[in-house]
Amino acid sequence: MAHASSSVSPASHSSPAAVTCSALTFRWPDSTPVFDGLSFTVGRGRTGLVGGNGTGKSTLLRLLAGQLSPASGSVALRGSLAYLPQNITLDTELRVDQALGIAERRAALRAIESGDAREEHFDTIGDDWDIEERTQATLGPLGLGDIELDRTVGQLSGGETVLLRLAALLIERPDILLLDEPTNNLDLFARRRLYDAVDSWRSGVLVIVSHDRDLLARVDRIAELRSGSVTWYGGNWAHYEQALATQQEAAERTLRAAEAQVRKQKRELEETQIKVARRERHSKKMDAQRRAPRIVAGERKRSAQESADKLRGVHEERLSEARERREEAADALRNDAEIRVSLPHTAVPAGRAVLSLRAVRPRYGRLREGDLHVHGPERIALVGRNGAGKTTLLRTITGTLPALSGEATAHVPLRFLPQRLDVLDEELSIAENVARMAPGVGDQEIRSQLARFLFRGARAAQPAGTLSGGERFRAALAATMLAAPAPQLLMLDEPTNNLDLASVRHLSGALDSFQGALLIASHDLAFLQSIGITRWLFVDTTLRETTADAVYGLLEASDTPEEPDTSDTPAASAAAGAP
Repeated sequence: MAHASSSVSPASHSSPAAVTCSALTFRWPDSTPVFDGLSFTVGRGRTGLVGGNGTGKSTLLRLLAGQLSPASGSVALRGSLAYLPQNITLDTELRVDQALGIAERRAALRAIESGDAREEHFDTIGDDWDIEERTQATLGPLGLGDIELDRTVGQLSGGETVLLRLAALLIERPDILLLDEPTNNLDLFARRRLYDAVDSWRSGVLVIVSHDRDLLARVDRIAELRSGSVTWYGGNWAHYEQALATQQEAAERTLRAAEAQVRKQKRELEETQIKVARRERHSKKMDAQRRAPRIVAGERKRSAQESADKLRGVHEERLSEARERREEAADALRNDAEIRVSLPHTAVPAGRAVLSLRAVRPRYGRLREGDLHVHGPERIALVGRNGAGKTTLLRTITGTLPALSGEATAHVPLRFLPQRLDVLDEELSIAENVARMAPGVGDQEIRSQLARFLFRGARAAQPAGTLSGGERFRAALAATMLAAPAPQLLMLDEPTNNLDLASVRHLSGALDSFQGALLIASHDLAFLQSIGITRWLFVDTTLRETTADAVYGLLEASDTPEEPDTSDTPAASAAAGAP
């Protein structure tokens, strides 16, 4: 077993690319265990790494990439490795070619072309004489073909920055590529470019951590990280879901059989105890009638007691074994509890005016003049390119970011759940956070509703600052939806970012229960289609009515945003105030 200091080791290229973990153990500095003796091998092809929030997917990628050191065990790499982390920060002053890592080779090429034949230039280029052609061939399929290499990163949108970082990795032609939630914050246009890049992966090892179902539809296998171990499923996300459904059905049958066996063993034990008691009473009666000598009666009693104890022991052991089998069957059955809440006060009559926008021009983004009238329980999706101004528009509607011109009027109580989930006070418990947003509502009612958001009993008293990503989202959603007065217009900004698929199901379940109007900005087209969107609005220089099928075409036709949407940056948020 390799020591942590030499835990990541490259291997020769003579064999196909692979990543092997051997007895990998990792704990956080506070001794919280993440992995204990984890072993597996990832071979060539596309692997989707899935699992619940907090199971350690991102931590595992960082261990594979050598950014974290395990307490014990080893990671062996067969081939070169490149890693795209979940949160990407690039210096805005960098030129594009610098961000791509090709600036020195470009400069050396220029020098040689101008007649400078110094050996150092040839050393810099190595075998990469086609570096510029290869760069353009990589940028083109990612939708970055028109970006000049001498531009600065600060001139790019957030989605373009993610794709640029991916391009930098692809240019180096790694044998092993690790991607952590690569579609976060990508608009639909950029997502499709990423999908194309994954589709075109033909050699080496590609491992993708993602909750994006469209992306996971493109992998060759699914690796599920659960309870510190990895389980493999052949095929893509659809095959994985089918396999899980089959497993669940089998687990439910096994659990029902185990529960039936426990009931049977309980009955047999009770019947045995009744028989033993009857036998003891009969024996005493016969001894009294026979007036047997005390020593004989005592011997008979001891023999009967031993026989009874043995019989009881057999049935108690069988009952204990049946209970163990029931516990094992229950452990195999996944807890797929869903949020189901009753919120009658959120209902909006079909003809009631909910929201009016008249010639609104937000402070940031492309929108120059927007008109919108929402009536009744409509479910409206806001879609558009990165930087179009979707977040800015939502903040303009809440009044936290003043419009440059026009008027936005909400005719019903509204609540806004931003991307950063900053509606929660980290120091307060989940129940206290809800109480803060629902003054006058009793503690018992709050706890009853929180139980339906899967925060039962003592969990409702847990401080918000200690929650995992998925739990934090559920708590923020509960605080938003349970606020008083009850929101009849609920606005969500990229609600599925960083959510695992179980949490996305929780969100869908909660929105199924919501009877008011919905206004949701999201790049997750599959999620939007799953929650019954009734109107699609494309955000560009105007608010344009569209359909789900037409969204990709509009994204292809739209130009690069003229102004970045900076309304969701920390500085802008501080200026605008809390939502």
